Amino acid sequence: MDPTTAAILGGIAGLALGGVAVLAVRLSDRARRNEVVIAPTPDLPPGVAEVLAVLRSSGIVVDSSDRVVNNSPAAVARGLVRGQELVHPELLQLARAVRRDGVIREVELDLRKGIGEARLVVAARVAPLGADHVLLLVEDISQARLVEEVRRDFLANVSHELKTPVGGISLLAETLLDAADDPEAVQRFAARIGIESRRLANLVKEIVELSRLQGTDVITDPALVDVGACAQDAVERNHLLAEENGIDVAIQTEPDCEVWGDGELVTTAIANLIGNAISYSDSGTRVGVSTRRRDGTVVEVAVTDQGLGISPDEQKRIFERFYRVDAARSRATGGTGLGLAIVKHVVENHGGTVTVWSQMGRGSTFTISLPAAPPVPAAVESGSGSQPSDSDLSPVEAVGHAPIGSHPANAANATRGQP
Repeated sequence: MDPTTAAILGGIAGLALGGVAVLAVRLSDRARRNEVVIAPTPDLPPGVAEVLAVLRSSGIVVDSSDRVVNNSPAAVARGLVRGQELVHPELLQLARAVRRDGVIREVELDLRKGIGEARLVVAARVAPLGADHVLLLVEDISQARLVEEVRRDFLANVSHELKTPVGGISLLAETLLDAADDPEAVQRFAARIGIESRRLANLVKEIVELSRLQGTDVITDPALVDVGACAQDAVERNHLLAEENGIDVAIQTEPDCEVWGDGELVTTAIANLIGNAISYSDSGTRVGVSTRRRDGTVVEVAVTDQGLGISPDEQKRIFERFYRVDAARSRATGGTGLGLAIVKHVVENHGGTVTVWSQMGRGSTFTISLPAAPPVPAAVESGSGSQPSDSDLSPVEAVGHAPIGSHPANAANATRGQP
């Protein structure tokens, strides 16, 4: 190799070594800078992580830089924590305030739930945890607040509903006294007082019944109930109402439709559906009542009318207490707005569901679905072969874990107009 070529190759090698050295220095400087920025996180006090892991409520620990360093599973499930961040600024402000002055704070907050309009009501307790952390204990009290609102609304509605018949009776009584010398007026006002009195008595009865049904266990002594017989009885209870409104009520029952429960309550629920169908149907139309056993595990009772139907928005609220689709018509027929609420509670206390199918101009179908009692097995020809009686089967053995079904829309369509 001549001297010129050797010199050129040596220069290239020197430049390459110099570039590598500069790059190594820069990488070393960057690593040192990163080490300075990322400071080690102080350790949590002993036992905190273990407690958070088993905590059913939302527990969150944040450090001095507002990062979430540990949390319970519920905090993520309720959307309070995302990665290492507190989702809601209200909770972050509380944590900063506690870190600043060391004072424990307890507040109730109305937080946004997810990306929609739903709200989450929580009770938050925030306290310092050692020198470097803040602990947030957040309890979801949305259900408790909803129950409280329902209770207030219920009392307000009861007060309002009671005022109407009570005020009417008082006014009619005064008018009756003024018309003491007019026999026809006395008879007319006395009849009206009787109507208002019955309306008041019916309202009080349904309020008491609904309060009883909202107990934890109203079916204290369940028995085998023939749902077909209950439907027949319910039709009879509404016979006079159907005649007065010119409504034809047709009933079709299938055999072996038995459930475990309270026969009187099941009859009341079916009667309320029939009465509701009659009240919201026009004269000359038909109301159909049918019972059947579906898939061997569910007993269904369907009540179909040919009324005006119920809009989708109102279908969401018809089982609320005191809610009326047509308030003027309901008051004219003496309705209290509690009938469907009672149906819902009766069905739920029997482990079932109640659903509605309706279209405007095509009427409605309400369907009660209850867990069917299993048929009594046939006697075994060999062996002891004694057939067990109904009393030999306990309610738990009879009901088992049968799935609860809902009345399909196509079935409702098939029965509409053909009760």
